[in-house]
This record gives sequence, structure tokens and C-alpha cells, in this order.
Amino acid sequence: MSQLTRQDKIVAIVKENGYVTIDELASRFAVTPQTIRRDINALAKAEQIRRHHGGASYDSSTTNVAYATRQILQLPAKEHIAKRIAEEIPNHASLFINIGTTTETVARALLNHQGLQVITNNLNVAAILSSKEDFTVIIAGGTVRSRDGGVMGEATIDFINQFRVDFGIVGISGIDPHDGSLLDYDYQEVRVAQSIISNSRTVFLAADSGKFGRNAVVRLGNITQVDRLFTDEQPPKDITNLMKEHKVRLELCTPK
Repeated sequence: MSQLTRQDKIVAIVKENGYVTIDELASRFAVTPQTIRRDINALAKAEQIRRHHGGASYDSSTTNVAYATRQILQLPAKEHIAKRIAEEIPNHASLFINIGTTTETVARALLNHQGLQVITNNLNVAAILSSKEDFTVIIAGGTVRSRDGGVMGEATIDFINQFRVDFGIVGISGIDPHDGSLLDYDYQEVRVAQSIISNSRTVFLAADSGKFGRNAVVRLGNITQVDRLFTDEQPPKDITNLMKEHKVRLELCTPK
């Protein structure tokens, strides 16, 4: 099989599955992982797919990657981000935590804290944190989204608006690399996240570097609305300048 033919097929496979690992592609095409890495690098440079550590994904502006795939996508980066956020949360604080696999990783990192009060519209976050007897975990009412345990709707927004908390921990699907727009896929989910931002004294945005330049159809807001961005790589230049202008603090979360 020629390189061009293999690369065309790689694009088709990644589009069909949303995310595919290098090892899976190497096995499928009976070539070395190094060969697949070169293919992925070339395709990513041509903006046909997105390169990740250990694999590749295809970005759709209308459909998110499957939840099970998102749980493992960029996981080391998410864990570094979660650890850093947890270090900034004092014991006995009140928090909002929204929908997303990154925020679920943050929830796990908070298990060594004491006396937290957490309001969430994420059933997975609630399940993680409810094992702590000294935590108060409050689940927002609304409609449960079966694919990922997210809770949303008008009832959810009304519920969130009853609170004013110390920290809002927010995940996002994509960030426009030029104007800083925060992007997601579900209009109802975005409206809940907007309420969380509005009702938090301090807003932490948890976003791995793969979110920069990732397209999604619904605009949540702008990066200038958060207080601190926790990510694993330096953001694009336009975002860095925007953050400096609006005094958004950058927290680079890498292994020490």
C-alpha cells in the first residue's frame, strides 16, 4: 500500500471512530508505530486530523467525540491539570463543577480535601465525591443526558442560580485560538456553564492544550471571563496576549 493510500484510509478511519490510537493503526496497516506517527504528523500539518499523544482524532463542529474516548484522550495532561487545581482549592470551600471528563479528573484530585461543599450537574462527579463523608455534594435537578451523566435544562439553570460559591471549575470542548471564544456542542449544557461562571467568585478553566483550535458549534463565552486558565502547554500567541490584557492568570500544569 502506498503512503498516500494509507494516509487516505487513516483519515477515513479517524473520521469514522472519532479517535484512534497509533498502535491500533499500526496493527491495522501492518506497519511500525513510527510510520504511523509520520503519517499522522503529515495529516495533522495538512489539518485533516488532529494529532494527540498516542493517537489522532477528527474534529467535528457539531458532534463531540464519544464519552469513553474522551475519558482517555489527553489523560496525563488532564491529571496534571487536576492536581494543580486541587492545590489551589482550600479545605471547606464551596465549588461548582460542570460536565466533562476533565472536571471529573479534578473531582478525583479533590478527594484528599476536607469539608468541601460541591454543587454539580455531573452525575459522575457526584459519584466520585459522594464517597467522602465530610463532603456535602448537591446535584442540580434537570434532565440527565444518558451518554455522559450530564444534567441540564431550565430546572438546572434555576437551581444553579440559587447559589453563590467560592470557585467555579469549568471544562470546555474547544477554544478559538484567535479571539478566545469558549466553545461547546450542546446549547443547554452551555447555558448551565454560563450560570456557573456568573455565580462563582473565582472561575477556574480546566483545558488541556488539545482544546485550542478545536471547533464546536455553540459559543459559551470568552476566555476573558475566567480568572485562571489551567492547561498543559503555552496557549497560542493571540490567546496569551488576550489573557495578559484582561489579567487572566495562566497556570502551566506540567510534571515537576
